[in-house]
Amino acid sequence: MTRLPRARLLAHLHHRVRWTDLDPAHLRRLVASARDEDLAGAGLKRPPARSGDVTTAGQCLTGRGTAALVARQEMVVCGLGLASMVLAAYGRGATVKPLVSDGDVVPAGSLLAVVSGPSRLLLPAERVLLNFLQRLSGIATTTRRHVLALGDSPTRLLDTRKTTPGWRMLEKYAVACGGSDNHRLGLFDRVMLKDNHLAAAGATAGERLAAAVRRASAAAPELPIEVEVDALGQIPPVLEAGADVILLDNFTVPQLRRAVALIGDQAFTEASGGVTLASLPKLAQLGLDFISTGALVHHSVWVDIGLDWKE
Repeated sequence: MTRLPRARLLAHLHHRVRWTDLDPAHLRRLVASARDEDLAGAGLKRPPARSGDVTTAGQCLTGRGTAALVARQEMVVCGLGLASMVLAAYGRGATVKPLVSDGDVVPAGSLLAVVSGPSRLLLPAERVLLNFLQRLSGIATTTRRHVLALGDSPTRLLDTRKTTPGWRMLEKYAVACGGSDNHRLGLFDRVMLKDNHLAAAGATAGERLAAAVRRASAAAPELPIEVEVDALGQIPPVLEAGADVILLDNFTVPQLRRAVALIGDQAFTEASGGVTLASLPKLAQLGLDFISTGALVHHSVWVDIGLDWKE
């Protein structure tokens, strides 16, 4: 049986990052970095001789403007909280009025928000603002498709650590907006013995495998212990050592059926590897506790959002 109470384990094993969980200081740094790429060539060894939005500067704009963020396609909205941060990074005087909320499913043509402020501020901020919203809403929209493919199965869908460097918590938030749960946030919040850990320790089978799981448990008794296996024969020693979760990596559907029956209620089960929209309906019927896939992020496609100038 698992080492920790089931309710406590479940709180670790699937949760959803909320907007209030995100660090505003980190987000402002991310926004500032994106702004500086656009205005000053940040990332280049030799910065440009001239910086700033030379197009807007050449128009000598002194008035104010209003523009609407418009969904060009059906999507799950994500990232509206960043809009005010992006505009603030370019100066003072701009406002954002959201008309929908993160996590909302909206049809094509929907107004997402209205932004107002000095034209000389809104124009250079447009692309960075849209980049954040289109990417995050794309992840949320892709995630929703995967969630729908599971149907009414009690199996929970999880993301992975396959995220864009610097964007991890934002991308996990986008996954949550799309209706999926989050796997571990990093290396710090779960012990997860993967194939390379076991290979490096020479502990891929039998008693040596069981001993590796016990060492991991002793080193972090307050955290869940998850072990990746790629063969049915690895399951008994992992169960004997008291693992909380067994990750069944790249198992076929028949192998997954046998693994779920073998594990029973002795540990939570998670399938991963090669998960697709087409395979999810079959996996949903196997009695797995979790299915994890990096595709929610790395197979996502940006959605189309426009900034339409009103006045």
